[in-house]
Amino acid sequence: MAEPLPTLYLGLIGSAIAGLGTGLGAVPILFVKRITQNMQGILLGFGAGVMLAATAFSLILPGLEAASVEERPFSAALIVIGGILLGGLFLWFSHQYFPHEHFFKGREGADLANLKRVWLFVIAIAIHNFPEGLAVGVGFGGDNLANGIALTVGIGLQNIPEGLVAAISLISERYTRREAFLVSLVTGLIEPVGGLIGAATVSVSQYVLPIAMGFAAGAMLFVISDEIIPESNRLGYERAGTTGVMIGFVLMLFLDVTLG
Repeated sequence: MAEPLPTLYLGLIGSAIAGLGTGLGAVPILFVKRITQNMQGILLGFGAGVMLAATAFSLILPGLEAASVEERPFSAALIVIGGILLGGLFLWFSHQYFPHEHFFKGREGADLANLKRVWLFVIAIAIHNFPEGLAVGVGFGGDNLANGIALTVGIGLQNIPEGLVAAISLISERYTRREAFLVSLVTGLIEPVGGLIGAATVSVSQYVLPIAMGFAAGAMLFVISDEIIPESNRLGYERAGTTGVMIGFVLMLFLDVTLG
């Protein structure tokens, strides 16, 4: 019988597959002329719903379970909470000090006027994608193959509408369809980096697993609340965004239960 793949390889492969969802989502932009803003709101909301369910069921709950093996419930909760707060703080600093520009919120971070605008968009998407890759890599920790697969599928599905909306937004900024597709594809490559770091971290020691899961959960919660949901609700399409959140949440819940 073949030996199972080490966590490091599983995290790298899983996050690479999930990252390719960004490029896959941008493929329709090569053929479709226009997607309504209402539909864009639903697609972004769908991504937020998937990430929210993945955060709760594939990161926080397994993190609490892993911490409870060695700690009492009170201490286990504090360990995971500490990880969540550290993850949110990491994303806060990333948004504060990395120069980047969102399609709807505008420019944030350090002011580098000579940096081309397209690179500001790339950095913004990369800041989003890194914690997603990190979550997939961490998800394979503790020999939990089913949890890692559920995260890979869920994050990959979430990346598809995100890649499409990113490509549409680039076209609105007067980039060609080919350029918009390539930028969306390239930004997905940051996920294997996060996946490798996450898998390497939990491979060092199982004691790190609950903290790492909390960290990935906190980083994703920050992205969901600070960026994706506000963008899905833009221009008065709150109901469309909420519909997407509900669909994405229940789909990820289904995947987590059936694969786990």
